[in-house]
Amino acid sequence: MATDVAALKQPLALARDLIRCASVTPSDAGALGELQRALESLGFACHRLPFSQEGTADIDNLYARLGSEGPNFCFAGHTDVVPTGDLKGWTVDPFKGEVIDGQLYGRGASDMKGAIAAFVAAAARFKEKHAQNGNGLPGSISLLITGDEEAYAINGTVKVLKWLKDKGEKLDACIVGEPTNPLKLGQMMKIGRRGSLVGYLTVFGMQGHTAYPQLADNPVPRMLKMLTAITTHKLDDGTAHFQPSTLEISTVDVGNTASNVIPPQISATFNIRFSDAHTSATLIKWLDETFKAIAGDTRYEFRTHITGESFLTPPGPFNDLVAGAVESVTGVAPDRSTTGGTSDARFITNHCPVVEFGLVGQTMHKADERTSVADMEKLADIYLACLERYFADAKKA
Repeated sequence: MATDVAALKQPLALARDLIRCASVTPSDAGALGELQRALESLGFACHRLPFSQEGTADIDNLYARLGSEGPNFCFAGHTDVVPTGDLKGWTVDPFKGEVIDGQLYGRGASDMKGAIAAFVAAAARFKEKHAQNGNGLPGSISLLITGDEEAYAINGTVKVLKWLKDKGEKLDACIVGEPTNPLKLGQMMKIGRRGSLVGYLTVFGMQGHTAYPQLADNPVPRMLKMLTAITTHKLDDGTAHFQPSTLEISTVDVGNTASNVIPPQISATFNIRFSDAHTSATLIKWLDETFKAIAGDTRYEFRTHITGESFLTPPGPFNDLVAGAVESVTGVAPDRSTTGGTSDARFITNHCPVVEFGLVGQTMHKADERTSVADMEKLADIYLACLERYFADAKKA
């Protein structure tokens, strides 16, 4: 158990403790307890924040703060992990936290228990340095850690942020520890993310015999026309900070086991990842108009689920601060990207400037997920450099 302050200045011990907790969403499995004990040993005031909603699993969350004055520099992340999949695909126990040839193996090693441990190490070093200087902390350091990021993100970060607002607690800047680097530490930071819209379309007809189509109403051709209309439409060419928006069909189903039966209905699911050229509202309007024009009198149902709007922390002081910290440790100027999926940064962007930077994501969600121990140590150095630069700038202001 990594609660010794000297041990916490290096990320490995805490990362292993966290990995040994099988915190597959929605289970916490003791992960937040391990983190809380480590943070309390450093003097953080910790608040456990369980949230629930009818029809969803109860989720535990943690908010921890060191210091009471502003500005408040926050690290946001999650201790929940995705399932292991078939254990035969693993060469090690995914919840043992083994180190082999300089690599820490385990579910969550890169996404993102290793990054959480790296930030705790940075906070421990930062506190020690300023305590030795007799200056005290030049502000506050906080961690917002959820157990509900890998699933529906209903009872996690978004509710913790509301709790903070209700308490009058303010975040002034935030780093989210997602594994942003494709192949090498320092390659990429995320300054925004595309929005995500999931569409569910069902077209209804009348079941019948394929030899007597005049006695039935086949919904398949109309569905194909509707899907063709949206997949052949060019959404945009990309914008200054975003790649072109994409629309991909993920499934089309009729549930038909017979080759001589016209199905009574057909359903399709598609996903749009959209740039800041759109909002979910403008996309839904376009989809509605397109489907209505093609369907005519055909009965159909269409609904959407929005997992996040596009967002951007524009190039500026905070972006430059994080990029400079990364380059000072790795020698690499990171690409400032908005690619990839979405993250809880989509909620935090409404409260303060937020960027994402963490470990290499090459093995995240895979069997034998792992991260370099050396990369974790460098990441702790990067986070420490972020803290030093941020609070130095705050003093000047």
